[in-house]
Amino acid sequence: MQHIEQIYINGEFVTPHGTERFDLCNPATARVIGQVRLADAVDAERAIAAAKAAFPAWSQTTKQERIAALQRMQAAVAARHDDLLEAVIEEYGAPASRSAWMARYPAEVIGQAITALKAFEFTTTAGAARVEMIPLGVAGLITPWNSDAGFICGKLAAALAAGCTAVIKPSEMSALQTQIVTEALHAADLPPGVFNIVTGRGDTVGETISRHPLVAKISFTGSTQTGKAILRNAAENFTRVTLELGGKSPTLILDDADINQAVPLAVQAGLMNSGQACVAGTRILVPQSRKAEFEQALAQAIAAVKSGDPRDSATEVGPMVSEKQWQRVQGYIRKGLEEGARLLAGGEGRPEGTRDGWFVRPTLFTDVHNQMAIAREEIFGPVLCVIPYRDEAEAIAIANDTDYGLSALVLGSDAERARRVAEQIQSGRVLVNTLAHEPEAPFGGFKHSGVGREMGAWGLSAFMEPKSILG
Repeated sequence: MQHIEQIYINGEFVTPHGTERFDLCNPATARVIGQVRLADAVDAERAIAAAKAAFPAWSQTTKQERIAALQRMQAAVAARHDDLLEAVIEEYGAPASRSAWMARYPAEVIGQAITALKAFEFTTTAGAARVEMIPLGVAGLITPWNSDAGFICGKLAAALAAGCTAVIKPSEMSALQTQIVTEALHAADLPPGVFNIVTGRGDTVGETISRHPLVAKISFTGSTQTGKAILRNAAENFTRVTLELGGKSPTLILDDADINQAVPLAVQAGLMNSGQACVAGTRILVPQSRKAEFEQALAQAIAAVKSGDPRDSATEVGPMVSEKQWQRVQGYIRKGLEEGARLLAGGEGRPEGTRDGWFVRPTLFTDVHNQMAIAREEIFGPVLCVIPYRDEAEAIAIANDTDYGLSALVLGSDAERARRVAEQIQSGRVLVNTLAHEPEAPFGGFKHSGVGREMGAWGLSAFMEPKSILG
């Protein structure tokens, strides 16, 4: 049993004012493996005050000073790779294919912020005016459980690069990963108060941060419902916000697609991060003329996916993060059947060979239309649906007929045609015949998938305000 009894405020590990304990579980066994003492609103206030006090000096640092600080952070986080890898597997249940990336990415994303900062122009001209990009102030960074260390490091690196100081509220479900990252960042020897990490509940710590008049910027990744609440709270003080929220991403397979190339990409897009990804391509749009062919190939591919022990190298889909999430996914599988969808692979219950833990059978539905709950609502699990279309125009209409617009994938043999289709999809990011990520490009969503953009120069600009000086 691991016990985490401290939070990080003003350059020190301190005992929280909050006294609530939260059990940490291994999702592959459903057993309690630790406990974290949660921060409360008083702790959040102290962290905000520390960040506010540190802001004047940090905002005046030079680009080179910030680059040096970020480089120390990157080295310190990279040095904890092995510890972080073990925590990701133990606490989150990510299989080898995912956990290796999750342990590597935190250092990589700091490196990406360094690259963006080196190229960033803080002063430009517009006609007769000099335009200066000014850091906003204290940034409240609220991060989710599905890639804890990566989100902490990515948001913090961008905020610090811009000249802001930060208060971070990570998910209480990821406290082991948070502890390792906090220790690493402490070792990077940044000035006290420049960053503060207070693990607590959203309705206490998160609420305090999003309502506080001294917080100038909120950057949140998580559910659309919580994002709406943050937006309402932020309106009170005109707090600037970046919200990266939910998705119901389409994978549009064109009628000229090579089935042997399209199916593996479609399955990988839908099941990434065990389906617990806001960008997961859970709606697979196939031409009516090739529906049976794609149903058969997709069903075979999904049925072959191994869901189980994340420490087994053959595992591709790990457990859901919690019993609550497991029950949610099971409920959607039942709902799909009740709505009249036809099961091609998977279904309710646990996969063969698993007994304990929150494992889900990778599931594929067909005979789905775009008004069904399983086609409209974010399930956040390995549940995919096949939706047929008659022609290209209808395919684009179905792809766009959603409250979301975070990511999309277009697959087809004619690359020029596929790009033309991609241009018509209402989404913050559209991939064409690839699942590659470009860290210099803006990332964020249309519609209910969020507000604003992260990554690259856009990610830095999100923590600044332009000021025009004339004369």
